[in-house]
Amino acid sequence: MPRSAAELRELLDIEDLDKNLFRGRQPETSLQRVFGGQVAAQALIAAARTAPDGFAAHSLHSYFLRPGDTAVPIIYDVETLRDGRSFATRRVVARQHGRPIYLMSASFQVPEEGLEHQDTMPEVLPPEQGVPMAEIFAKAASRTTSGSTDEWVREWAALDVRSLGDSHVGGVAEDDTRPARAQLWVRVDGDLGEPGIDQQAAFTYASDMTLIRASLVPHDRFVSSPGMQVASLDHTIWFHRPFRADEWWLFDQHSPVAAGGRGLNLARVWTQSGELVATVAQEGLIRQR
Repeated sequence: MPRSAAELRELLDIEDLDKNLFRGRQPETSLQRVFGGQVAAQALIAAARTAPDGFAAHSLHSYFLRPGDTAVPIIYDVETLRDGRSFATRRVVARQHGRPIYLMSASFQVPEEGLEHQDTMPEVLPPEQGVPMAEIFAKAASRTTSGSTDEWVREWAALDVRSLGDSHVGGVAEDDTRPARAQLWVRVDGDLGEPGIDQQAAFTYASDMTLIRASLVPHDRFVSSPGMQVASLDHTIWFHRPFRADEWWLFDQHSPVAAGGRGLNLARVWTQSGELVATVAQEGLIRQR
């Protein structure tokens, strides 16, 4: 996986093959399947490459259909569904070995002014007082698998993630009505350049990394816990305002329900200045064998 912001930008720089047809490269990784955030981010780049000039992504809705093969490139086939004066819509199918592995619909809008309101940002500790995710990973690995901090550095060094706690171990404000919550500060660890699609794609990449964890919090389980089969099933992002993925953003996560072997996870995304800039939703498989 990319170990720096520069390597992440290189991963997102997909290759143009033909009109509306692209190829995404694979990073070096020990993961058994393609990271969902990677295919979602590359698909968003593919859709944006075909959008009219002056349009910015405001939402994406997607399904993970099959595990991706980390040994071969991914082909992204983009279909133009609509080009209007204010909105443009694209559908992207990601394929490997002749079969679809991921499906995305993405909508783009010409930026405009309008009515505004937002929730109030929760009171949280600053990023500097959060616990580095490498330490959390090492502690969880010691309880469940043979992993180590080195594994985190090898796969996720492009991201700086600081945990503020969750509703099981503490660290978040008490709320008996929401038993499955977690809060983290996240940023890409390096400069991604000017605001735009690269920032949105890098955020999309990072947004799939920790979200499913919220639905495991009240059950004292981890993605790597023995007997757990965990996978992202779908992923949705609404981009409310422009922001930088390479500056700190608060990932305020909660899971309102888990049932049927699936957990629903929601997250509000805040800048340090208190702007609500994105909302993320994901349903994940949390099957206990």
